[in-house]
Amino acid sequence: MSTLFEAQAPRPLADRLRPRTLDEVVGQDHLLGPDSPIGRLKTSGAMTSMILWGPPGTGKTTIARLLAEHTDLHFEPLSAVFSGVADLRKIFEAARGRRGAGQGTLLFIDEVHRFNRAQQDGFLPYVEDGTVILVGATTENPSFELNAALLSRSQVLVLNRLDDAALEELLKRAEAEDGKKLPLDSDARASLRAMADGDGRYLLNMVETLFALPPAAVLDTAGLAEAVQRRMPLYDKSQDGHFNLMSALHKSLRGSDTDAALYWFARMIAGGEDPNYVARRLVRFSVEDIGLADPQALVQALASWQAYERLGTPEGELALVQCIIYLATAPKSNAAYKAEKAVRAVAKETGSLMPPKHILNAPTNMMKELGYGDGYAYDHDSEDGFSGQDYFPEGMARQRFYNPKDRGFEREITKRLAYWDKLRAQKGEST
Repeated sequence: MSTLFEAQAPRPLADRLRPRTLDEVVGQDHLLGPDSPIGRLKTSGAMTSMILWGPPGTGKTTIARLLAEHTDLHFEPLSAVFSGVADLRKIFEAARGRRGAGQGTLLFIDEVHRFNRAQQDGFLPYVEDGTVILVGATTENPSFELNAALLSRSQVLVLNRLDDAALEELLKRAEAEDGKKLPLDSDARASLRAMADGDGRYLLNMVETLFALPPAAVLDTAGLAEAVQRRMPLYDKSQDGHFNLMSALHKSLRGSDTDAALYWFARMIAGGEDPNYVARRLVRFSVEDIGLADPQALVQALASWQAYERLGTPEGELALVQCIIYLATAPKSNAAYKAEKAVRAVAKETGSLMPPKHILNAPTNMMKELGYGDGYAYDHDSEDGFSGQDYFPEGMARQRFYNPKDRGFEREITKRLAYWDKLRAQKGEST
């Protein structure tokens, strides 16, 4: 219960605009519509434990609070950052008491991924027996951060970053709440939404800063940049955003989409990613997705990495940009990658088969007596430089692991392999 003094204290704009019903939540129609998971829950009233996964400022806490109100559950908020086992124990004891009196408890745990595995296991029994309905909020991928047992007892719902339309709706609500228009021209207004990067709470904090400015002329984009501080894009180099953007860069390169690849690279650098990590991935891409379709791809990737290491940031990043353009526009082949996977599997299956004796060296008399090196044909002594001998283990049939694509330099390799196959067949017939 708030005191008289608390009621008179100023409240942040984001708090004043906090939705009072689930229908007022913006940007999450896929979860709140009539045929959506939470929409169906609203109709049935049957509350279940869930994990709300999404970026900051997308409404996770608000949705949890409104669900508690809609289902007449006691709302018990907790932050995993500031709480421990003792706090959980008190909450569970109080929840048991409420349950005995006929009222359930919705336990909302913000940043639930911050609880370690043992702590997560600790509240499983209370979720299983219905002492609490758990609603956890996380900005991290639940499949990496939460126990499998907890995930199996919860429904994971993914919240989207707020799109442009949702952010514009928040701006209109803010203007209605304060009874005045934002001092921005149309371009600056669009820039303000872009600066929020899908975070509604951050957007409203910037709006509050703008409303507090002395009355002045309408600001353009440059004036807006001076009035508010632009934050770094949402990007955690050790967590999900790191892997998502790296995957986006890799797949854009594979799809020969040069502009998209450059965009994801720029996003990673803007977020503070180590360019050396990107350079390492470009080297891997050059051999995994281009390979011998363009042998220069690996050379370019290694050279760009070396150039970056010598020049540093920001000058060296241009070398990585040049490499990205080269790799995106190069012919693609995963033939070497597939060959590696196939031959690894066969090598594992065939165990310790010995090489045929004719290709073994015989440095001792005993080895010569055992037939080591007998019958070996020195390829350079052949008229065409190709003996056609079998180099697979005895008793193991020849296999084709490397199947080059009909593009780039691998076209030439295909011709060479076909030529050697032909010679091998001819020499086999003559023996």
